[in-house]
Amino acid sequence: MGNNVKAFCRIREIHKAVCDIETRLEHEFGVNLNECILLCLLSSEGSLSSGDIAEKMGLTHSNASKVIRSAENKGLVERSLGSCDKRQMYFSVTASGADKLGTVDAGVWEWPECIGRLL
Repeated sequence: MGNNVKAFCRIREIHKAVCDIETRLEHEFGVNLNECILLCLLSSEGSLSSGDIAEKMGLTHSNASKVIRSAENKGLVERSLGSCDKRQMYFSVTASGADKLGTVDAGVWEWPECIGRLL
């Protein structure tokens, strides 16, 4: 096998591991991977605009809005108006979101080998 084929096989292995992690997050904790990443981001960065969230998560503005809306509907994040520009919305973690993130963090994780090597 050529190097490119081996690389794609490894990427397939990593993709499957990420899908398995997402399934576990949804089943055990009621959040998807992007919601969990959003909670981590807002916990470390504080209040961010949807544009900042999209940029930092590597998502389109449309996809970031979907993730934010989903997390907001679950009560994990809240929105507030900007202090200088009242048209600007900022998002931050709620107490429930912080609790959810703490629960996920406290979970027992056995990372797939291909992911564990990256961490």
